[in-house]
Parts: sequence; C-alpha cells; structure tokens
Amino acid sequence: MGLSKYSFSKQEKLTGKKKIEGLFKNGSSFYLGDFQIRHQQTDEFGSYQILISVPKRNFKRAVDRNLLKRRIREAYRLNKELLPNQANSNSLYIGFVYLSKQILTFQDIQAQLIKCLERLGTIKN
Repeated sequence: MGLSKYSFSKQEKLTGKKKIEGLFKNGSSFYLGDFQIRHQQTDEFGSYQILISVPKRNFKRAVDRNLLKRRIREAYRLNKELLPNQANSNSLYIGFVYLSKQILTFQDIQAQLIKCLERLGTIKN
C-alpha cells in the first residue's frame, strides 16, 4: 500500500450491516477508561477496520456526537501504528464505543485511546 502511515482510508472504516452486527453479537469486549472496545477476528484480508460510536443517549445534540467522533478518529489516525502489522494474518474488526457523559479534550481521548490500542496489540499477538 502506498498510503501514508497517518492516513485514514475508506478501507479502514467498518461498514456494512452484517459486519457491524457480527462485531456486536460475536465479538469480545473490554472496558478501558471511557471506552468500551469491541473486537472480532475475521477471515478476510489482513487489515484493521474500525467503527466509532458515540451513543445518542449520552449526547442528544449531533454536533457534540460528531465532535467526539472526530476527536476519536484523529487520535486513532495518529496512533494506529501501535497496533501490530497485519500483513499475513486475518483481519480484525474494532469498535470504539464512547461511554463518558462529558466531552473530553483531545489530549484525554488520545491518552485513553493509546492505552486501548496497546491492549489490543497484546490481545492480537
């Protein structure tokens, strides 16, 4: 792939109703800080696909949900190299569900996301 290591391409987004339902039905999960992390090993090509969710129950205004999703996506984009390289192995679907009732700063979100990615790296290997 000729993409920059800091890119966030369309192939990295988890899309499709069946894939997302499979992640939430059959995937494993853990809680870390203000995040619930859902993950599922698949038998597709070797890459990560992520989903970012900010529940409407916690943030009624779409602008607040979108702000948090942008911050989470940016933190992931800058720190995704913490995940192990997936060249020859199966794909991993990852769902980040934001659970806090407050809008955290980018620095707080990034610090928590780094811990999540490090833990996912240990689960994967």
